[in-house]
Amino acid sequence: MATSPGTQDRTYQRTHPWLNFELDLRRASRRLWMNLGAVQSKCEHVANALVPPTVAEELYHLYLAKGIHGTTSIEGNTLSEDEVRQRIVTKKRLPKSQEYQGQEIDNIVNACNEIADTLLHSEAGVRLEPMAIRRYNAVILNNLPLREDVHPGEFRRHNVGVADYRGAPPEDCPYLLEKLCEWINSITSEEDDEVIATGVLRAILAHLYFVWIHPFTDGNGRTARLMEVQILLGAGMPTIAAHLLSNFYNQTRPEYYRQLSIASKSGGKVLPFVEYAVQGLVDSLDRQIKRIRLYQWGVAWRDYVYQCFRNLKTPAAHRRRTLALELGRNKYRNGVPLRELITLTPDLALEYTPKTPKTLSRDLNVLRRMGLIVRIPPGKVVAKRSMLWSLLPERLDKRRRR
Repeated sequence: MATSPGTQDRTYQRTHPWLNFELDLRRASRRLWMNLGAVQSKCEHVANALVPPTVAEELYHLYLAKGIHGTTSIEGNTLSEDEVRQRIVTKKRLPKSQEYQGQEIDNIVNACNEIADTLLHSEAGVRLEPMAIRRYNAVILNNLPLREDVHPGEFRRHNVGVADYRGAPPEDCPYLLEKLCEWINSITSEEDDEVIATGVLRAILAHLYFVWIHPFTDGNGRTARLMEVQILLGAGMPTIAAHLLSNFYNQTRPEYYRQLSIASKSGGKVLPFVEYAVQGLVDSLDRQIKRIRLYQWGVAWRDYVYQCFRNLKTPAAHRRRTLALELGRNKYRNGVPLRELITLTPDLALEYTPKTPKTLSRDLNVLRRMGLIVRIPPGKVVAKRSMLWSLLPERLDKRRRR
């Protein structure tokens, strides 16, 4: 077996010979290449999506919460995604018996902030460094109830196992982590249109190899997924997309464990796990783009409605515009029952409470003639947002003629 200087007679070469730090992409499937190209393209789409600052902030907190909920849920944290988001946004306190779970959320947020700050202020942050990884582990485990043998940020001194897998020999962990960082840092792309795709490969490989090495007594999974976030952000992936993999692993937790197990027993075959993760990232980006598009349609609808009423200044016009704007909100895209219209918001209730039912009926007829709403069964009204298709470049697509 060929070895590098200083690697002779290391224990891991006998116990974990698949830790060879090699990747042969000649065996990669056509689907993997296509999905990597799709990731690059979809990330560019997300990065260039124009949304108002308030929407951008909402998306940031939404996907940060999804990622942090995912990475902590895998390890047993029982807080819901909504509770995680409240903890992130409002610093909501939890009952004393659950506060340690809130502390775990705080720790991941702090680690993510450290990564972002490092990347913003130093080119060195793009590279994986053993000391930084040890720092991540220390931050992740900060102020959590731990076993006596757990020393955050320090290499383990004994053998550990997860399910039926045993981590690399403890005496080799410092060397293996150094070797992993050198290897991942050496995987680069000289083409600008491949940087994110290459970053995805680097992130997933780092995750898998780190879990195989298992250098710490606790927090290895969370540290591995945090390394993914660092590599993806460093590769230029939009912030809201960098947390999608952690969320995907949690959503497919049984398959995540199965893929890790298969990889561990395969003798070093990394491509099946890479294909699983990349496919999940593509699907997650698709859903993210759809959500962004919904926000963009909401903005476009608001602009369109204001344009329709630009020369109408009467109280009745103001009332109808308010109704049309509210019906165009994404949460009402499946329609609203007629009897619920005037109670959708306090503003609408204030507008219509003094009026008779005939006023609402007359307003709906005006909005229908303006092409802003349609009636649908059973007894519902929906905003005619299909009008916005006319603002897009024309193409032959029967689905867009509805």
